[in-house]
Amino acid sequence: MKQIHLIAPSGASLDAHSPLAGIEWLKQQGFEVQNTACVSRVEQRFAGTDAERLAEINQLANLSPETIVVAMRGGYGLHRLLPEIEWNAIAQAIKNGLQICGHSDFTVFQLALLAKTGAITLAGPMLNFDFACQGEQGNDIAPNAFMWKHFQQAINERKLDATINAPQLYLRAPSAQTRGMLWGGNLTVLTGLVGTPYLPSQKQTEGGILFLEDVNEHPYRIERMLMQLLDAGVLDDQSAILLGGFSAYRLYDNDRGYTLESAIKAISKRLPQNIPVLTGLPFGHQAEKLTLPVGAQAHIQYDAAGFTIHSEW
Repeated sequence: MKQIHLIAPSGASLDAHSPLAGIEWLKQQGFEVQNTACVSRVEQRFAGTDAERLAEINQLANLSPETIVVAMRGGYGLHRLLPEIEWNAIAQAIKNGLQICGHSDFTVFQLALLAKTGAITLAGPMLNFDFACQGEQGNDIAPNAFMWKHFQQAINERKLDATINAPQLYLRAPSAQTRGMLWGGNLTVLTGLVGTPYLPSQKQTEGGILFLEDVNEHPYRIERMLMQLLDAGVLDDQSAILLGGFSAYRLYDNDRGYTLESAIKAISKRLPQNIPVLTGLPFGHQAEKLTLPVGAQAHIQYDAAGFTIHSEW
């Protein structure tokens, strides 16, 4: 029986129902779910004290190699734990077979682990939203089938295969293909690591395929963060930039036609012509999402109608 080991490294659950519903659904799929007590921990806005959450992360090094680790939710909280995480021990567990999955605030763990050790983790579903979906009336609905299919492919076959049919409006070459290390995650979290030892080095990421997403960020803030990454030398040595979901923001009257598309155009114009900005990646704070191997080599092929992405690790 496959084992899912839960961790709650960031924010406390926003409600009591979601984690329990997610646990029950995973059990119905045949998983043994471990460490369920973590979902009820609360310390201020966090899912437990710093010491509790740090110990939980460092204990990952002792788990069975067959285990899949899934974060409960994002929020904030991992950044304050980074200096005391036992990176090499966790990386060795991953080398032995352990798989670790999450997104949002979990980006900070994934990028720091990549920077320190080169270990591959999974940017993908988390317990509260992805495995405990609810309708508008609060009734449970089944988790997204696309998400579940690609999560299973990742944990069982260690493979990513996806075709994204979405018009590409920011290409300056009609079609092409490229290969590089897949890396990235939440834009706000990644930008906050610039200048720290927890962002993978330029040597590690040169020629990479950078994927980004965010939630509750106005397009001008997204543009500002992308400009910072560009000026810091992060964007202009990538082989491709993939943009996932940028959701739950509100435009205002004084935007006067300024949109997310305006922000992407402004960034695209400043990039070298050989770096495509591809949109529509199914990833982010949304039900339909891929499970992406952070730190693995990937291949993409693209044209004006969409792109394919493939990776094995």
